[in-house]
Amino acid sequence: MENIKGHIVDVVRREIFDGEVVINDEKIAEVRRCTLPEREKPWPYILPGFIDAHVHIESSMMVPHKFARIAVSHGTIGVIADPHEIGNVLGVEGINYMIRSGREARFNFLFGAPSCVPAVGGDIETCGREIGVKETQELMAREDIGFLGEMMNYVGVLNNDEEVLAKIKAAQDNGKPIDGHAPGLTGQQRYQYGAAGISTDHECSTLEEGRSCINAGMKVIIREGSAAKDYKILHPLISESPNMVMFCTDDCHPDDFVRGHINTIVKRALADGHSIWNILQAACVNAQKHYKCNWGLLQVDDPATFITIDALTPHFRVESTWIRGKEVFNYNASLPSDNTNREDMILGDNFPNNFVASPITKADIDLSLKPGDTVHVIHASDGSLLTDHDEVVLTGNPLFDSHYPWTEVQKIVVYNRYLPGAKPIVGLVRGFGIKKGAMAGSVAHDCHNIVAIGSDDEYIVKAINRIVEMHGGQVVVSPEEMMDIPLPIGGLMAPMGGHEIAFRTLCIQEKVKEIGCTMKSPFITMAFMCLPVIPDIKITDRHLMDTKNFKVIY
Repeated sequence: MENIKGHIVDVVRREIFDGEVVINDEKIAEVRRCTLPEREKPWPYILPGFIDAHVHIESSMMVPHKFARIAVSHGTIGVIADPHEIGNVLGVEGINYMIRSGREARFNFLFGAPSCVPAVGGDIETCGREIGVKETQELMAREDIGFLGEMMNYVGVLNNDEEVLAKIKAAQDNGKPIDGHAPGLTGQQRYQYGAAGISTDHECSTLEEGRSCINAGMKVIIREGSAAKDYKILHPLISESPNMVMFCTDDCHPDDFVRGHINTIVKRALADGHSIWNILQAACVNAQKHYKCNWGLLQVDDPATFITIDALTPHFRVESTWIRGKEVFNYNASLPSDNTNREDMILGDNFPNNFVASPITKADIDLSLKPGDTVHVIHASDGSLLTDHDEVVLTGNPLFDSHYPWTEVQKIVVYNRYLPGAKPIVGLVRGFGIKKGAMAGSVAHDCHNIVAIGSDDEYIVKAINRIVEMHGGQVVVSPEEMMDIPLPIGGLMAPMGGHEIAFRTLCIQEKVKEIGCTMKSPFITMAFMCLPVIPDIKITDRHLMDTKNFKVIY
C-alpha cells in the first residue's frame, strides 16, 4: 500500500478536494478525503495524466521505449500511436518491432494498423512494403492493435473504393475506431466521409473545418506538432465542444519533444482562459473513451496511473508521473528503468531496415532549363504542411537569374531507396533559402525515400550519397564540413536516448541555419514536400504532382 496526498482533481465529478490516493499493487484502492497537514512546501495537485491522441513515434527518431522516458517527464501517460512511417518501410514487420519495443516501457501505447501503406500507391510513389486488405483484416483481429490508422485516401472513401471500404469494414467488424485525414473537407463531403465510419480528424486547420468535422459526428484532434501548428486557430473548440476535442502532436521533432509535449498545449489553453475541466476533458479523458482504453481517470479500481503538478496555472510543472502503481518520473530524482538490460537486448545491433540505393552522380540530377519553358515550383512555408504551386514561364534560369531573389529557387531531389537502379526525380522548390550547401534525409513522408535540397549539384550529391552510405539518416553539407545523424532503424530512428538524439538534432539544425535556411523545423518541412495527399504540389520518387487536383505534372 502507498498513499499519495495532495489536492485531488476529480475529472469525473469535476471537483477539487484535499485527500489521498491509496495504491494497492497497480490499482487505486481508495480515493480518500482528508485534511492535508501544514507543511513548508505546498501540496501538489493530483490528476489523470495527459494523452497524445495521434502521434507517429518515428518522427521523434526514438524507438518507443526511449520515447516513453521523455514522454513521462512531461506528464504524458499514454499515446495513440500510428506506426504508419515504419509500416511504409517494413510493413507488418515494422509494426511488430514498434509493439515489441513499447512493451519494454512502463507506459501506455495503443498501436494502430496503418490504413494507407502506401499512402497513395499505383504509379505515384514507391514504398518499401504494402499493407493490403488481407494484412489489415489480420491486424484488426489482433488484441494488440487498437484502431485503424488515419484514412488519408479520403478520395477513395468518397468514391467508394473497394479496397478502402474493405479496410474500413475490417475495423468495424472488430469494433475498432477509424482515424481520419481529410484536409480541407467540409460540407456534404465531410458528412459522407464521417458516415463511412471515420471518427476523428487531426488535419483541420480552420474553424470552419473543425466545426464541420464535429457537425459530422467526428472528433477534432487539435494538433500542435513541430511543422503543423493548429492550436491557435482551433482552440475555441475546447469550450464550444469539449467532448469532441482531443490533443495531439502528430509529428514532433526530438528537440521540440524534450522541451514539452501535451503539457504545453494544456498550458496554452489555461492561459487562454478555457475551463480547467474542458481542458482536462480534451487532454486526459476523451482519448480513453474514444479508443476504449482503461488507462486510469483517478477513480477507485482504475489503474494507479496519474501525475502530480505544482499548480493549476499556465506555468505548472510536472513533479511526478505514476504508471500502474509505480513512479516512473520524479522532478527531483533520477529513477532507474525497470528493463535497462532487456531494452539493450531488444535493440541489439541487428537493426531492421530496407535500404538498397546506390550512390549517384551530378549527371543523375541534371535539370536542363531554358527561356520559354514553363516550370512548376513548390513554394514551402515555415510551420505549414501546405505548399503553394507557382507556375512560371521562364525568362532565364530560375536557379540563377529568375525574377525571384537570389538563391531562393533551388533543386529538390527525391531518390528511391528501395529499388536498385532507380533514377532520381528533380524538381524546384522555394522557401528554404539555402545559400551554399545542401541538406538531405531518409525521413520523407510517407514512403521515406531520400529527399535533398541544396544550392548546387555538388552539395546535393554529397548529401544524398552520405545518406546511402549510412543506410538512412539526416545530413547537412556546408563548404567546410559535413554533419549527420545516422538513423539505422528503418532509416527513421536511432538506437540512442532521447536527449542525445535531441542534442544532435539541435546541432544539425544549427548547421542548416549556417547554410542559410531559417525554418524552425527544416527537416520535417522538407520531409512533407514528398507527401502527395497534402495540397497543392508535392514531389515523390516518381513524379512531380499537382496534389490539389491529384494529377501528374511530370
